[in-house]
Amino acid sequence: MIIGVLNQKGGVGKTTIAVNLAAVFAKGGRRVLLVDADPQGSALAWSSAREADPLFPVVGMAKPTLHKDLPEIARDYDVVVIDGAPRVNELARAAIMASELVVIPVQPSPYDVWATADIVKLVSEAQQFKESLKAVFVINRKIVNTAIGRDVTTALAEFPIPVSHATLHQRVIYAESAGQGLSVIEVNPESEAAKEVTRFARTIEGIREWKVA
Repeated sequence: MIIGVLNQKGGVGKTTIAVNLAAVFAKGGRRVLLVDADPQGSALAWSSAREADPLFPVVGMAKPTLHKDLPEIARDYDVVVIDGAPRVNELARAAIMASELVVIPVQPSPYDVWATADIVKLVSEAQQFKESLKAVFVINRKIVNTAIGRDVTTALAEFPIPVSHATLHQRVIYAESAGQGLSVIEVNPESEAAKEVTRFARTIEGIREWKVA
């Protein structure tokens, strides 16, 4: 499966989700490749900060031909996770067309909800050419027991894309692990962060049963 983690709004946690999803799949015995398709190179920087042996390779492919180049490489892996570029441009379009599932992180903020319209439009356009393409919202950096965390799910209901029941919360361990080039499941596999990322990964594993968004 090729999973693209994308949102045209920067700072929503795309790289954090991408590296932690990749780690969960790798720890589960899958052959995983992480593709950095963001010119900022955040996933590559994460990999460079790592001193431990890598769980999976990380390659930079921030180019508009990604959808043409990736399928050949992806054959050697069970799961490919793409850390996509922010902004609606040819790099984002290429990452969407390369994906089988587009994960759209949304923070519990009105600004993030408003900003999703552009990426939803891109996904809808891509589905005209690739009917099997699926997409899902995931609430990221949710603050526990806050009304806005619940309201964002309601607000996203206006879009033709489902919202994952598995949500990711604001936790210090995400930033602390990233600074070491590690994932939360490596730093503390019993942490709430590791458990919620694992729940989200399991949601993704069942994605083939979903109807096309």
